[in-house]
Amino acid sequence: MAKSSNTIFFCKECGYESSKWSGFCPACSTPNSMVEAPKAGSGRGRLNSGNPLSQARPVSLSEIQNENQTRFSTGFEELDRVLGGGLLPGSLVLTGGDPGIGKSTLLLQMCRHMALSGRKVLYVSGEESLSQLKLRAVRLGEFEGDLRFLCETDMDRILEILKEEVPAVAVIDSIQTMAAQSAASAPGSVTQVRECTNMILNTAKSLGISVFIVGHVTKDGAVAGPKLLEHMVDTVLYFEGDRHASYRILRGVKNRFGASGEIAVFEMLGSGLKEIPNPSAYMLSGRPENASGSVISCIMEGTRPLLLEVQALLAPSAYGQGRRTATGVDHNRVALLLAVLEKRLSLGLSDFDAFVNVTGGLKLSDPALDLAVVMALYSSHKNKSVPDNLMVFGEVGLSGEVRSVQLAKERVQEAARLGFTACLLPKSSLSADLNARGMKLIGVSSIQEAVSIL
Repeated sequence: MAKSSNTIFFCKECGYESSKWSGFCPACSTPNSMVEAPKAGSGRGRLNSGNPLSQARPVSLSEIQNENQTRFSTGFEELDRVLGGGLLPGSLVLTGGDPGIGKSTLLLQMCRHMALSGRKVLYVSGEESLSQLKLRAVRLGEFEGDLRFLCETDMDRILEILKEEVPAVAVIDSIQTMAAQSAASAPGSVTQVRECTNMILNTAKSLGISVFIVGHVTKDGAVAGPKLLEHMVDTVLYFEGDRHASYRILRGVKNRFGASGEIAVFEMLGSGLKEIPNPSAYMLSGRPENASGSVISCIMEGTRPLLLEVQALLAPSAYGQGRRTATGVDHNRVALLLAVLEKRLSLGLSDFDAFVNVTGGLKLSDPALDLAVVMALYSSHKNKSVPDNLMVFGEVGLSGEVRSVQLAKERVQEAARLGFTACLLPKSSLSADLNARGMKLIGVSSIQEAVSIL
């Protein structure tokens, strides 16, 4: 396909730009996603004119004055914790997630809470009409306070209203639907997303407005558009979970003002999202008793310990060559642990089908889950149940050794808080500062010692 010198092709799914058309996007491999759009100008004169930073000069650390900015609550204690203790004035937060996962619902509930607390809030929607917003808002409850709605996709007009209203909090839903006149390309392109985000950033910092930006995601789960978008904002939040399940997980991927990796768990109800302050108890609800192949372990999500159930099932293969299926953990990691069991414990598992599942729908990469997976597989193979009051964690090496993991004290304390009376952990993690609250600590240095308790 021929292309004029004033146009460019970009992918509708991920925002990748190219000078020529192709049947598949080179970045995300989506077929027939490349569309043509006008090329944006350089805009150098516009960016440099009137920019107060152009007169900046280098200063020493002692000359920098600290700005005592007070955080304020969003109305959700769990969301406040993910943000680092609350929302800072002038911060820019990017929220991504699959379609229908509840991003707009969460932000609309947040706007409702902050408007009730006396703050001025502006909700800008480029995807829904005012009547559609009202239908969704009525389902969430009564709305009071200074909360206003705007349906607009012209970024220049939105910035004019922000400068007139100067709200404490603004929501842009979504950045892929916005278009700036200075970027002569289609909405959703890399140029438009980059330009609109830069305009929002400058306005938010200069006026002290906290802005939440909703971003579309690709089929791989990443925020659509340039990676520069995540570098420009202060905080990146991902909303995860199965649309057909009731729980939702909000994960902080990046946070300039707090710890990254924090999570918040919500439950989707007919009246909106409800935060779950004790996700460990929620994840363990309904677990079987005295069942083989079931082990409780503890992972760390940011600074929060989270208890969950690891399930394993070994069944004779009908085809002679066993298959391996893993849900919630890395498939290659499960294959590695099965090989360690075969080699170090002399178990013949090659003709068994192996299934490993982490309940709750979480996708985990914490190596502390290794020992729990090994125990669950061995328990299923021998058809012997692991004690229900036992919590297991530790990393397993190729030699069958059990290695120490970080934050062992927090994991033990979380298990004790939920009523567990024993903990199987690496012997190298045993120390005097483990406040076990009467919990029996069983230190092991190899998987041979670990499976011997069965």
